[in-house]
Amino acid sequence: MTRNVCITAIDGQTGFLIADLLLKEGKFSKEIDSITGLALNPSSPKCKELESRGAKIVPHHPGRERMMVKTLQEVGCDTICVIPPAHKDKVDITMELCEAAKKAGVQNVLLISAAGCDYAEREKQPRLREFIDIESIVLSSKGDPGVELGHSPCVIRAGFYAENLLLYTQQAQLEGTLPLPIGENHKFAPVALGDIAHVAARVLAGKGKHGFDDRHRGQMMVVTGPMLCAGKELAEAASQAVGQKMEFENISEREAKRVLQAQADIDDSEKEYLLEYYSLVREGKTNYVATTAFHDVTGQQPTEPSEFFRMYSHELRPKKKTKTDDSA
Repeated sequence: MTRNVCITAIDGQTGFLIADLLLKEGKFSKEIDSITGLALNPSSPKCKELESRGAKIVPHHPGRERMMVKTLQEVGCDTICVIPPAHKDKVDITMELCEAAKKAGVQNVLLISAAGCDYAEREKQPRLREFIDIESIVLSSKGDPGVELGHSPCVIRAGFYAENLLLYTQQAQLEGTLPLPIGENHKFAPVALGDIAHVAARVLAGKGKHGFDDRHRGQMMVVTGPMLCAGKELAEAASQAVGQKMEFENISEREAKRVLQAQADIDDSEKEYLLEYYSLVREGKTNYVATTAFHDVTGQQPTEPSEFFRMYSHELRPKKKTKTDDSA
């Protein structure tokens, strides 16, 4: 059984990490015949690196569905990993990709969605809620017996990426603070992006009678980190990792918006997504962990917050003593 994988938004960090795992880990690469990456920015360093290691990079031009169908057919794509891009037209681009995959006869589809989208309200958290619309596009194929794409779907609802906390390294280094607009009491469970990539790689490399491994086919996998954290608990985990006192600062949404505008080199739609997720935390809608799928798929435990912060301790370590240290 061949497995020719196409990964969308491969020029983004999620797509890059999934492709990286499939290429370098023997347990995955031996199951994969080819990897094609669709890229909105095909000249990016990530694309150049993956290309040098054997992946085929194809420019993605939204708005040309017929050309996308032809591309998928030419590369022999039988499995597609759909990663909604960090783009203001995320839903339209993803809808077009799914329609092209249907027409190209792609059999297996893995969608990387977002945990919390089911709790989001369309008026208050539209960027989060649009993942429900994207899931509907993917899963609607299941009810159409004439569409190959409906035979073997899988959805991973990824939790809040812990890497988003690195957007506040400036405050961590200069002030010894972690400023987040999440309130004082409610919690959430950040997940390491590498953990999501690991689950995705397992699904994409898994094989069964009808496409994906029967343990994965048709699954809705919610994957968060293993520890519920309020702001103070996140700061404590960061303090342990960097060996210096870090403090949580509960900031307003207005201030959070200013910080993201000044420091975050990400698409505006992603900034809106982050602010909406923080509002979900404040509403108490993220007070849960979901690690069963991660454990069942990988046989391992997801990354603890302290372990994550240790991996990035050099980026977070304060460059001067905090007030707490001075007064000690």
